[in-house]
Amino acid sequence: MSNPEKPDPAAVPVVSRPAVALAWHDVTQWGVEGRAWLDQPRLRWFDRLPAAAQAETSRLLDFYGKFSVWDLSRCSAGMMARFRSDATALHVRYRLTSPELALPHMPATGVSGVDLYARDATGTWRYVQGNKPKAQDFEGEIIAGLAPGEREYALYLPLYNGLERLEIGVPRDARFAGLAPRARPVAFYGTSITQGGVASRPGICHTAILGRRLDRPVLNLGFSGTGRMDPVIGRYLTQVDAALFVIECCGNMQPAQIRERCVPLVRQLRAARPDTPIVLVEDRGFPNAWIETAKADYNRANHAALREAYAALQRERLPRIHYIAGAELYGTDSEGSTDNAHANDLGFLRMADVMEPVLRAALA
Repeated sequence: MSNPEKPDPAAVPVVSRPAVALAWHDVTQWGVEGRAWLDQPRLRWFDRLPAAAQAETSRLLDFYGKFSVWDLSRCSAGMMARFRSDATALHVRYRLTSPELALPHMPATGVSGVDLYARDATGTWRYVQGNKPKAQDFEGEIIAGLAPGEREYALYLPLYNGLERLEIGVPRDARFAGLAPRARPVAFYGTSITQGGVASRPGICHTAILGRRLDRPVLNLGFSGTGRMDPVIGRYLTQVDAALFVIECCGNMQPAQIRERCVPLVRQLRAARPDTPIVLVEDRGFPNAWIETAKADYNRANHAALREAYAALQRERLPRIHYIAGAELYGTDSEGSTDNAHANDLGFLRMADVMEPVLRAALA
């Protein structure tokens, strides 16, 4: 047991700093990446889908009939604000749409937090710091004592909560410029794992990791428990000028449903976007399938169904269709998941490692 009178040498020192006058910058003034259909009205600015999608996507319910695609589209998953600044301290203030900050298997830092990255001297994205939300409203310093110099930053938004507003604060004497969203995102359509379940922070889910590695914007259309290759979502995807479509829905689908829906979804995308590459991703292998036979059986049948669909697409000679096997997405040591379903941070890193070469080849 530690001695309460003895200082903890591992503790982070707390430095008292005088209050500094801040200039606040509303990210809606220059835009965020991961927000498509900009010409269509939204009910809330940070919604992932436009208002026109509400009627159809409200009928697409999760396994328990509790949440719909529409409900989940109001989370800000995948959105990211870029800016340049020479500030030595950075602040944020925002209001969340829900007071439920965490999930039983996912911390508040991932559900409701923001996550800051910056480019280093070589241009590589590096983690800087996140925040620790404790209430629906957050205002505070993310980090201070930054090395002098102007650099590019990226602020990832909450994965399983929505935003009413978001501002970035810097000292008033600091330079600051919002950076417009880049065009032609890598568009992911999938499940809770795509949405970011259950990453410890927004920047560590595989979609964010891949966006940094490929240095491209990302559109995250992951909907927890409701990613089922729906033609409704397919129709909205066809409206996106994407560099690449990544379809990773199988974890929310049964084999028969994959056989029924995969080929029509690919045809739908290919008819509207004849040159955009499409990547089909098998469901991850359940980490405990080595001992739980029902999960092993499901994995085999589920993977086989997607392979059949891929083979059918090859027979049709549809161009630029790529494939990623799922058995080793989390690795092979059973350590890549929090709950034997969703990825932990290690699992997301391993997913990115497996997917990156295929996505690079598809983009090339």
